[in-house]
Amino acid sequence: MDGVYLSIVLAPLVGALVAGLWGRQIGRRGAQSVTILGVGIAFGLSVWVFWAHVFGGAPVYNETVYTWLVSDGIRFEIGFLVDNLTALMMLVVTFVSLMVHIYTIGYMRDDPGYQRFFSYISLFTFAMLMLVMANNFLQLFFGWEAVGLVSYLLIGFWHQRPSAVHANLKAFIVNRVGDFGFILGIAALVLYTGTLDYAATFAQVEGLREAQVPLWAGYETSLLTLACILLFIGAMGKSAQVPLHVWLPDSMEGPTPISALIHAATMVTAGIFMVARLSPLFEASPTTLSVILIIGALSAFFMGLLGLVQHDIKRVVAFSTLSQLGYMTVALGASAYAAGLFHLMTHAFFKALLFLAAGSVIIAMHHEQDMRRMGGLWRVMPITYVTALIGALALIGFPGMSGFFSKDAIIEAVALSTLPGAGFAYVLILAGVFVTALYTFRMIFMVFHQPPGTRSTSSADDHHAQLASHDHTHDHHHAQPELRTPDAERVLRAPSHTPHESPPVVTIPLILLAIPSVLAGLVVGPLLFGDFFDGVLTVDPARDVLAQLGESYSGIGGFILHGLMMPPVWLALSGVALAWLLYLHRPHWPGVIAARLRWVQAVLLRQYGFDAFNAKVLAGGSVALGRLLWRVGDRTVIDGWLVNGSARSIGALAQRIRRLQSGYLYHYAFAMILGLLIFGLMLW
Repeated sequence: MDGVYLSIVLAPLVGALVAGLWGRQIGRRGAQSVTILGVGIAFGLSVWVFWAHVFGGAPVYNETVYTWLVSDGIRFEIGFLVDNLTALMMLVVTFVSLMVHIYTIGYMRDDPGYQRFFSYISLFTFAMLMLVMANNFLQLFFGWEAVGLVSYLLIGFWHQRPSAVHANLKAFIVNRVGDFGFILGIAALVLYTGTLDYAATFAQVEGLREAQVPLWAGYETSLLTLACILLFIGAMGKSAQVPLHVWLPDSMEGPTPISALIHAATMVTAGIFMVARLSPLFEASPTTLSVILIIGALSAFFMGLLGLVQHDIKRVVAFSTLSQLGYMTVALGASAYAAGLFHLMTHAFFKALLFLAAGSVIIAMHHEQDMRRMGGLWRVMPITYVTALIGALALIGFPGMSGFFSKDAIIEAVALSTLPGAGFAYVLILAGVFVTALYTFRMIFMVFHQPPGTRSTSSADDHHAQLASHDHTHDHHHAQPELRTPDAERVLRAPSHTPHESPPVVTIPLILLAIPSVLAGLVVGPLLFGDFFDGVLTVDPARDVLAQLGESYSGIGGFILHGLMMPPVWLALSGVALAWLLYLHRPHWPGVIAARLRWVQAVLLRQYGFDAFNAKVLAGGSVALGRLLWRVGDRTVIDGWLVNGSARSIGALAQRIRRLQSGYLYHYAFAMILGLLIFGLMLW
């Protein structure tokens, strides 16, 4: 088995190295072939591993590949832990990555950085596989930082554009904030356990539960709570939870395929996976679980609201990712780890589908991303339309779709939770269902159903455009300038070319992703209420909300029937109905509403002021502090007192000493005699 696991992680790495180092020699076809082959091998072997562990009864694999070094008794090792959780993550990561690789052939065919892009996305797959297969904190941290590094390269792939450089730096810096907490959490655990190994750390949970650590004089806190909160800060950065979410919308500056890979199966899911993997630690700290619960609920609701005011199709899907990550985080906080992971899996399929469908639309519209310039595409892009509709229905939790099972399970689990903050979280995620349906079908209706070239806007939309102009993203080519009439009632005109369906290399991945977006929910029984995660996830029996749900589970049909009688389904349908009313039946109403609620629109367009706060207070404060330190410390103390001051002091001393050099011989003779006299007196 060692060879199989090594092949899974090394195959994408080999493909990335060949395409990256010898891309010019092997050409575009060679680069795409070697990377797709590498990821294809990883996917095929992942399917075999999943089958062996889930259906074949293969034992848990937890072995060291090699030892890097040993320092003060702490072993720094590379090793693999493969159980049902790892097998599931490997399957999701490699399948979505393979679809993205194939899709990239069509999407990036005219890009001069074709080979470089294939190298990067294959390297991204390798980094995520190293992360999910790790059996120790060292390898976890390696994969954690590797996905951050490659995301920096991919978000800024079109580095000629200042907006792309700004976006990748923003992602890199914000994640450094989270990673600082993450590495402090690991350090706290290693300090008290003396090991980096997962299993050895979990074996000492009871001792960690009792350990106290001083924060300041006279005050101590639980070591485990402190370590878990620090670890979760790392998850907040990677999985884009409030307030470390600000980098994810700007990641749309990267090409659409990498947007799908980042948002669906790799970087943003790393934090969710990490908390689930370390469930024995988090379960021992109810305080941390309450923090996770509240942070996730805030992200789920308030990030969803931001999708209502976006006109860029990719940014709508991006804010949807922020919201859905909030649902996964809420599940973790409610100790429903299996539900969070189940939603991670279903979300990976339908969110990758929505991003790639958005990319197909962008191709057809010649890289136009403004939904106000789209419309009527369902007739000319039937495959893209049907697959996008499937992704949208899965996202809103339509009965029978994959998202219905995973999202409803999370909502029901939170309703049963007794942790502090659970009631507050339940209200927010329930309201988030309505918001999700509204912004999702706003996008579907504007892109595919509204009559092309007749989307009328009021002055409120002009205000929207002015507010959003600073961060409006464009994919590969800048969109056309807004073509508007000088009348008070203006019309956004569609581009002059005729859109058409994308080529098979684009639509085939859409179809393949649509299948699990429909069917993945059918495994809800074994994943949530069966023994799939037995021995993998740790849940305190007093907080096992999924076990309580499982008592009334009577199969897929019963789950759907129960869901039809619960608020989430009706809230979702209400959101769809309101979207139809506002964007098809009465398309002038959104402008009227925005004009009357201009202050609400302004708050949403400015994303609650997080970017302004970061720019003015954190970044501006850091610059001001740096200037103060430069003036006081560098210019005054170091340059003024130490460097230049020392030079001036030596110069002044030299000026006084030089007066002894008179040039008269008798002065020097007198000094010699006086010196000999003093020397003799000292000897005497």
